[in-house]
Amino acid sequence: MRDIRRKIRRTQTIAPFGVGGILDLRGESFVAADIRSWAANGERVDSPRLAKKLRVDGFRSAPVIPSGKAAYASRSGPSYVRFPKWLFCPQCREMQLWRMDRELRDRQPTCGRCTGRPQLAPMRFIQVCRAGHMADIDWRRWAHSKSEEHTQRQCQIRRLRFVATPESSGLEALRVVCAVCRAGRNLAGISQKNILKQTGLLCPGTHPWQYEADEADPCEETPQAVQRGASNVYFPVTHSAIDIPAPADLPEEDELTQKVINNPLWPSFKGSYGTPVYDSFREVLADQCQVTEEFVETLRRRHTDGAVSTASGSDSNDDLSIAEWAAFSVPESVANSRTFSVRRTHLGIGHEDPESMQELAAGISAIVVADRVREVRALQGFSRYEPSSGDDEEGDGGRIVSVNTQTRAQWLPAIEIYGEGIFIAIDEERLSAWERLPSVRDWTRRIERNLDASFKADRLREKSGPHLLPRFVMLHTLAHHFIRQLSYDSGYNAASLRERVYARSHAPGNDLPPQAGVFVYTAAGDAEGTLGGLVRQGQPPNLAETLIRLLESAQWCSQDPLCADSTGRSLANLNRAACHACTLLPETCCEIDNSLLDRTLLIGDGEVPGFFRGVVRTALEESARAVDLT
Repeated sequence: MRDIRRKIRRTQTIAPFGVGGILDLRGESFVAADIRSWAANGERVDSPRLAKKLRVDGFRSAPVIPSGKAAYASRSGPSYVRFPKWLFCPQCREMQLWRMDRELRDRQPTCGRCTGRPQLAPMRFIQVCRAGHMADIDWRRWAHSKSEEHTQRQCQIRRLRFVATPESSGLEALRVVCAVCRAGRNLAGISQKNILKQTGLLCPGTHPWQYEADEADPCEETPQAVQRGASNVYFPVTHSAIDIPAPADLPEEDELTQKVINNPLWPSFKGSYGTPVYDSFREVLADQCQVTEEFVETLRRRHTDGAVSTASGSDSNDDLSIAEWAAFSVPESVANSRTFSVRRTHLGIGHEDPESMQELAAGISAIVVADRVREVRALQGFSRYEPSSGDDEEGDGGRIVSVNTQTRAQWLPAIEIYGEGIFIAIDEERLSAWERLPSVRDWTRRIERNLDASFKADRLREKSGPHLLPRFVMLHTLAHHFIRQLSYDSGYNAASLRERVYARSHAPGNDLPPQAGVFVYTAAGDAEGTLGGLVRQGQPPNLAETLIRLLESAQWCSQDPLCADSTGRSLANLNRAACHACTLLPETCCEIDNSLLDRTLLIGDGEVPGFFRGVVRTALEESARAVDLT
């Protein structure tokens, strides 16, 4: 197989042009081959926590192809093969089944029959199946599938032409015609379910980069014709983790450490986490042991993290979020390193500030800015036609195809991104009281019923936990509006920012700390990783002003009242008051595909009190008084 070299960014080798993804480039169409083409040339990427979760030995990043003449001598880059192989000439309309032995380095396929040698164009339709296979449609069989005369059925030469008739419109105007026997069929109805099976076309059980017959898998799935640029052709399955350093050194034999742990109040203090008396226990314990409250909190966090490793397997997918939540909510518990540097800050709100600012400060328990973070994103596999329903190889959705289609993948393709971010933790006492309101619980149950019936239920449960908590929907919506507002205030565009929501519920019996926070960070490190805009925006008084503005803007949508009064939007009705005009973000920003969003739980309406309703009302009253004074 001869290499076809084109340029893409390294980050694009994970998504959207990772293994199995289609790349359209200057009138040509390619598909990324599996990682066997990388061999051992990839650069190693270190992420032990993510490797343990995905059960692989490690990760490798796509090798960079050198520029200039050295690029011609290098054969280390990922391979992209031409697909579909059925091409047609835009002038004479003759179709050709392209072969690899006709490929020339850095040359586009051209028609040898027409003057000027026009570039051949790829066919628009291909076939995929739920097992993840993708192949060309057998256009010869399609053109003769409507033939009735004996001479047409016995046609062996089958030179095809892809013609467009001006008498019709749409797909009816496009026909695949045999130039020998004149048999033909238009493309009307080609996207209908089972149409290929009825025509006698089956799934070959292969991927475009497989040429050996023994690599084909017996496949009984019904193939479906789709446009090669359709959204259901490729669903990458990606995972990511923030690089968290080891906990700060607090030796067990240290005198102060032992003094706190041996205090009679220590068990009661640990057991009161998340309750109203927690702060009081911490204050008394610090006073009796003559240490700071931060020292006591760090010890509790360290001992909690130690207990996490022995938690039951029902929360095995939560391991990554627990360690990240611990590092961000108590930054003193970890030592800053070259890849992780965080520090606690504040909103800068005092008693002399407006009442709306004080109401905002009361609902937020911690602000942490990350001067430097490192994220590792890995591609586990992909599915086609229907998104995978979870980590299992089989499920209600499409099957996950491994990045190594021959053997079990020992390593996965990954990229590492450096950037900055802002972490906001919500006051647990206030949040728990808000979640106990009957109207809030009932409203969330309606969303959860739609979640249970969704084909994305398993995948979304990995993020939300076994039960959908009101805090998850509220914080997820807050993260989206935070990103939209930061795109105006910080200098980053929205597509270069990314969210992580910490609001997961835990299985009964797991003594894990509750989570209530969001982390917004740069997601495009190769272009906008360390400009400093987010850190600057996380300092007082910038952050408080940003939060007030985003809450005020969340009240309005150009599609209201349709948006505000919605009882179900997006796929499977997983969103409520959230649309492209007010809340949704580019797909690269959201970790759960723009699902489980609702402005109502953020700012409230006549039926449901939003968590920040008090802040919004107070700000509006202050604005009204200011107008009256003028």
